[in-house]
Amino acid sequence: MESIRGRLTVWYATALILSVAVFAVVLYFARRSATYQDLDRRIQSEADLTAGILAESYHARGVLVEKDTAGRPVLTPEVAAVLEVVPDFLLVTSRDGSLLFGSPDARSLGFAQFEQINALANRGATGGRTAPASFRIAPNGPTLHYVIRPVPEAGGQIGAILAGADTRSAELQIEQLVTTIVIAFLVGIVPAVLVGRWIAGRALEPVDQMITEIREITDGRSLHRRLPVSMEKDELSRLASTLNQMWTRLERSFAALRRFTADASHELKTPLTVVRAGVERAITRPGLPHETLAPLEETLQQVNRMTELLDSLLTLARADEGRADLHREPVDIREIIEEAGETGELLAEHAGVGIEIRLPAEPLVLAVDRSRMRQLALNLIENAVKYTPRGGQVSVELGSSDGRVVFTVADTGIGIAPGDLPHVFDRFWRADSARTRTSERAGTGLGLAISKWIAEAHGGTIEVQSRPGRGTTFTVGLPR
Repeated sequence: MESIRGRLTVWYATALILSVAVFAVVLYFARRSATYQDLDRRIQSEADLTAGILAESYHARGVLVEKDTAGRPVLTPEVAAVLEVVPDFLLVTSRDGSLLFGSPDARSLGFAQFEQINALANRGATGGRTAPASFRIAPNGPTLHYVIRPVPEAGGQIGAILAGADTRSAELQIEQLVTTIVIAFLVGIVPAVLVGRWIAGRALEPVDQMITEIREITDGRSLHRRLPVSMEKDELSRLASTLNQMWTRLERSFAALRRFTADASHELKTPLTVVRAGVERAITRPGLPHETLAPLEETLQQVNRMTELLDSLLTLARADEGRADLHREPVDIREIIEEAGETGELLAEHAGVGIEIRLPAEPLVLAVDRSRMRQLALNLIENAVKYTPRGGQVSVELGSSDGRVVFTVADTGIGIAPGDLPHVFDRFWRADSARTRTSERAGTGLGLAISKWIAEAHGGTIEVQSRPGRGTTFTVGLPR
């Protein structure tokens, strides 16, 4: 599960299912035990009732047994008629093991099955009272839960009473209980899980709001925003307070860093201008020896690079503070690309690289800052020429697509590795040794960062596609 809400729902459902399952198991075994205890009490009561009837009849009449027409001992009709109403299985045996009475349920069994329970009664005729037990009547007969009780108070003719009941009556109650539990489980779990998911969503709604707010704080210019803190001092409230405190510290750090960058860039420009002017005057002095001229030219080159770096830092610092205003005016973008292309042709000619510029025939007029857009185009064209080997090709194309002006710069240069593409617009970032300041392709490492700011400040986008050894393509899209 990718969301906390989903995981909470799964955990809640699992806990609920396990709880209900444990409850059902405990209820099943508790009810099963209670059901068999009720069955035990029932057969004990039937045995005691039968013993009481026999004892009372013996004390009243003195004779309980007589011969039937076949000469077999049986209970007298009066006593047998009374015992006929006793439910379940009931057998009454004599001291010598003869069967004196069998209840209707017992007589409904087959001969072989009846003989099995008769044998149980005969085994208990000479023994004492037995605890309740179960016996499966074969073949395919019911399982009999029975008890055997001697009846010494009914005179010497009565041996024992076997009272029993079919366990299916108890098992039927258990089956009904299980069916009820399963139905309740299926009917109750689904709504409970849905309610649990709704509760989890309500509980995590403040987290979603925090995520939305945090997602909108995408750079150092948005650190002034704060999360709303609820009056309830719960975990989410403390989290929001902690994040707000963190953003306060970050805002101060970013502000101090921007001020330092802007102030340092501004303060260093004046001495660099003085140094550059002095070096330029020294270089133009006639009769200057070569061994002196070469170091001065190298110094001037480094001063120019440092000035360019300071200008770039000052531009980005002002952009971060929101003080880099754009002076928009309606401009034909073809003119800007054409001017930048002319500079690019000079650079490409010096580097031995071919360059092709394709412009549309119709004007493409946008309200843009002319100087900033020219800076963006020059940065991309210079980069393309700089990182394209001699004999390579640079293609510059301007057009429109889906209501946007699209400016593309493609080259056949060294390219950029896939792992480095997400970082090409980072400040001072360089992909490999081919892009270091000590190489012949030296630069400040801020050109693409500035280009990205210019494109986004105009409401546009800038994207890059590249493959190592196959070249790189930068695409700028501006809304019309």
